[in-house]
Amino acid sequence: MKSIIGIGNALTDVLAVMPDTSILKKYNLPIGSMQWVDRQTANGIWEDIKDLKIQIVPGGSAANTIAGAAILGMRSAFVGMVGDDAPGRLFKESQESIGIRPHLLTGKDASGRAIVFITPPNAERTFADYMGAALELGADDLRDYFFAGYDILHIEGYLVQNHDLVRRAVQICAQLGMTISIDLASYNVVESNYDFLHEIVEKYVDIVFANETEAKAFTGKGPQEALEDISRLCKIAVVKVGKEGSLVKSGQKIYRIDPFLANAVDATGAGDLYAAGFLYGFAQDLPLDICGSIGSYVSSRIVEVVGTKLDGTTWKNIKEEVARIIAEG
Repeated sequence: MKSIIGIGNALTDVLAVMPDTSILKKYNLPIGSMQWVDRQTANGIWEDIKDLKIQIVPGGSAANTIAGAAILGMRSAFVGMVGDDAPGRLFKESQESIGIRPHLLTGKDASGRAIVFITPPNAERTFADYMGAALELGADDLRDYFFAGYDILHIEGYLVQNHDLVRRAVQICAQLGMTISIDLASYNVVESNYDFLHEIVEKYVDIVFANETEAKAFTGKGPQEALEDISRLCKIAVVKVGKEGSLVKSGQKIYRIDPFLANAVDATGAGDLYAAGFLYGFAQDLPLDICGSIGSYVSSRIVEVVGTKLDGTTWKNIKEEVARIIAEG
């Protein structure tokens, strides 16, 4: 089986289930967006939510994908930067506990945190991210040996604000002959890095993951036409279309992936775990429709809980179902 290494923002997720959207209005956070905030704003938000129903877990988009891939059985590693503090140590210990090899550098600032608001009526996710030490990771921090010996590099789209860092990562991995995948992450990230993303995808990326809004921001088109446009820039294009499933295109072949039924309560991490399942199938050279089905199934389980962590029993059941999907496929 192919191995995988991810690079992304090492963050601690603070998940808050809100009764309404008033706090989003207070801090000028558009529903469904990801916004960067300073330490003062992050502390203000914390004061507003600390007495509500919250959950604190290690997170970050690429880290979530790598965690899922590791639990499913892939040899995995992760590159990021944390602070010299308890959240940073928690992040490292969490990765090591599931078999991930962490290349975690230590920054000067505190470890970053992602405050995730889950709001009615559709459990929409809105992010207020205080990046902290995660922002200190730079191109000069990367070493070839971090990536040597791995087959797949997975990049989170939130990282593309740092053009030099992403460019250096893909150049190293391209020289090593690795497959490179990227999750576009958020429509506003795509909009603000439009030219750079197109450059990187066209020159270096093999697999692109996008949801409807991200695909539209990247191409200006709806899901089907966006799939066509993205597939002309890379080897494999994946566009997720919510309750309708997902679309996968490689060359002239298009696969329509059916969704799995789920009692959705929180969409946090759904895209991250879809990528984990898809890349797990890809790592075994499975047909792309099977890869998509694995991704769809794993993502259907994560939306049934608040947050991005599943217990051991649930993962055991997931792995049994994934084995069935592969066998029947």
